[in-house]
Amino acid sequence: MIIPDSGHLALVLLLAAFIDIVFGEPPAAVHPVVWIGKLISFLKNAAPKTHRKLYGTAMALCCVFFASLLGYSVLYIATLPGIPYILALLIEAYFLKATFAINCLLSPARKIYKHLEENQLEKVRELLPIYVSRNTSKLTKTQMSSAVIESVSENYVDGILSPIFYYALFGELGLVAAYAFKAISTLDSMVGYKTEPYRELGYFSAKSDDVLNWIPARISVIFILAAAFTISLFPKKGRKTNPLDSIKTALEDGMKTPSPNSGYPMAATAGALGVKLEKPDTYVLGISYPPTEVKDIKRVSQLIAIASGFSLVAFVAVIQMAGIYLYYP
Repeated sequence: MIIPDSGHLALVLLLAAFIDIVFGEPPAAVHPVVWIGKLISFLKNAAPKTHRKLYGTAMALCCVFFASLLGYSVLYIATLPGIPYILALLIEAYFLKATFAINCLLSPARKIYKHLEENQLEKVRELLPIYVSRNTSKLTKTQMSSAVIESVSENYVDGILSPIFYYALFGELGLVAAYAFKAISTLDSMVGYKTEPYRELGYFSAKSDDVLNWIPARISVIFILAAAFTISLFPKKGRKTNPLDSIKTALEDGMKTPSPNSGYPMAATAGALGVKLEKPDTYVLGISYPPTEVKDIKRVSQLIAIASGFSLVAFVAVIQMAGIYLYYP
């Protein structure tokens, strides 16, 4: 097995981002995360009625092992002698792309924005439960807009930043680390609920997801700040972007959500956009700001797209620096 250098790892990350932005998600049949999801579904359906917390822990470890083995197998195949370099790049980039989804994160927001602009509220109520965990039947137009903005900013962390973070952190085994994280993230989304029947079954997965997203969630504030500052350099009519308020609101409201992590990117976004984000009966972020408007969905899409770009550039730089000073002396 040929060990890749830092330049190769950085190029894989950039190519993965290009594939994601241009082509979006691959078909389900050849989507590695869908394979992980099918394994989770199988194990979830086979769960016993007793000792569910122990079974849930074993289930999570099994899925992490499967995902890690998948990532390692890809690396092994891509670095075999005789594999053309361009093919190795494409194989690794394709599988890395499956761990994050910039295009997939922003596309639903654009779709919901269009429906809200056309006042198709019932259509939005049908779509929103796919992206947010709340009762949408009585949400107002303002609350729907807030829900979309919350979803985009929260999912920026576990859907984009965290996989890239772990890829960069683990050097030559970065793809393995990204897949291990993705297994935990997918487990959390499928069984990591605080209500039955998943309270015990998903306990280990939910706690692991909290731990793995702890650092990326806080780093996200820096990238959202950078994105807000960039947008502020090109002011337009309407609400202004407030770079420093993103930090201020993140520090004040970052811990007001039930999750130890989701509050930070959401509060930073609330401050950057100058809007109040609210989940009824649960939390209010940026309470001093005016309520959201439909047009703020376009603003958050722009903000998170730019933050994602900064994330990629930053971690490409991290990979290169690590290659010089750590992995490849």
